[in-house]
Amino acid sequence: MNVTGRILVIDDEALLRKTLARVLGSAGFEVTTAESAEQGLDFLRTTPYDLVLTDLRMPGMHGMDALKLIHVNYPSLPVVLFTAQPDVNSAVEALRHGATDYLLKPIKPEIIIERARAILRKSRNESRKREIAQQIEALQEELKQLEEGGVTEPVQPAPGNAEKERFFKRGALVLDLHARRVLLDEIPLKIPPTSFDYLLVLARHAPNAVDYQTLVVEAQGYQTEPREAQELAKWHVHQLRQIIEKDAHKPEYLLNVRGTGYRLVAD
Repeated sequence: MNVTGRILVIDDEALLRKTLARVLGSAGFEVTTAESAEQGLDFLRTTPYDLVLTDLRMPGMHGMDALKLIHVNYPSLPVVLFTAQPDVNSAVEALRHGATDYLLKPIKPEIIIERARAILRKSRNESRKREIAQQIEALQEELKQLEEGGVTEPVQPAPGNAEKERFFKRGALVLDLHARRVLLDEIPLKIPPTSFDYLLVLARHAPNAVDYQTLVVEAQGYQTEPREAQELAKWHVHQLRQIIEKDAHKPEYLLNVRGTGYRLVAD
């Protein structure tokens, strides 16, 4: 089943806007284009979108500044940045401010369609999981009230599978899969959404190494070429090291496996 949705494309290049609109439109997406970040933000104020694709370097407002505003005002809206001038610092900054992905121009049609479908599929799955978690919490609270008000000797409910599956622990690291947050030695850490998914993949495989392509597939839901997978994993692990490690240059948790990928050592 194909995933469709509303996509906002922001780019100052008219030809690229038209090309992306045509390519994504032919794949079943409803596409709106904006020639500047300012115009794109205006569209967001009046129309709900499922995904934003925006250039990084544009006249007027910079794509990074637009990303920051979008993340503050629409925190659950996925944003993908693309640029013709790759820079690891800008990639990490984008991820830090909530970008879902970071693509390099020129963008192949099949790649942008695959990424859009994967991101929207994942976004909808996460939204549904949050809905189910809220329903479970509401039912548990209702059950508690019924027991307290209608039973002479209250019976404590046994923890359900949903509660057991909420937390994933590796040593001092605890990942809350519902709230999508991380605790390290009981200290909460703020981790961007996609980087959280990379950490979760590494935690599930720990202490074994995870190759670059497996990391991307399991964290982001799509296949990539080996070189691109290595770059994507590198950006996210770099971001995670800045947050988790005492010294990002001498990592203790997120270790590089030369020529292969990364592994988490937390136990």
